[in-house]
Amino acid sequence: MPKRCRLILADDHPVVLAGLHGLLKGAGSFEVLTIASTGAAALESIRELAPDIAVLDITMPEMTGIDVLCAVEFEQLTTRVILLTASVKDDQIAGAVRHGVWGIVLKDAAADELITCLHEVAAGRRWLPTEVVDAALERDDARQAENAKYDTILTSREREIAILVARGMPNKVISRETGISEGTVKIHLHNVYQKLNVANRTALATIAQRFWGIEPD
Repeated sequence: MPKRCRLILADDHPVVLAGLHGLLKGAGSFEVLTIASTGAAALESIRELAPDIAVLDITMPEMTGIDVLCAVEFEQLTTRVILLTASVKDDQIAGAVRHGVWGIVLKDAAADELITCLHEVAAGRRWLPTEVVDAALERDDARQAENAKYDTILTSREREIAILVARGMPNKVISRETGISEGTVKIHLHNVYQKLNVANRTALATIAQRFWGIEPD
């Protein structure tokens, strides 16, 4: 590990930011180059200062921590990104791992854990706690497999109608939107119900929201 590891910190909560800054100043082996309260400012600092490590909150204005991570990967910047978060969704963890995150630390973890993570990452070793990451990746893989199943089990027309139903459109409006008769809409919808093993529009909307990200209009 370098004598002093050069860092930037980014979090949109001033109290958290001040706490992190004080913690790392007290640790002695880290030099905090700058702090930022938005993802966009953090990315600009990474570009300008080329820190060894960037500690980023996942949820920030303008750009999320994962958005910044993706930009660092795309621009082939050398800064190693650690994501700090109060809570994280499975798809966020999966996305972060895919885009080369070096560490993930939960905000309710002990301060020593962040320091340990920083030392490990500075030494070229990733800090991805198995109890957080492995289970999330398994669940995300299962979700994607389930999503793929729903994508392949329906025809393109059936999926189109299922999405319109999930958005709250009645059959008459769907008929107008798709250019097919109301009777044909009902036939397609019946087939959708059978293939997805659901009984009504509400159950169909639940599947569409969970696997396709469709929200009612």
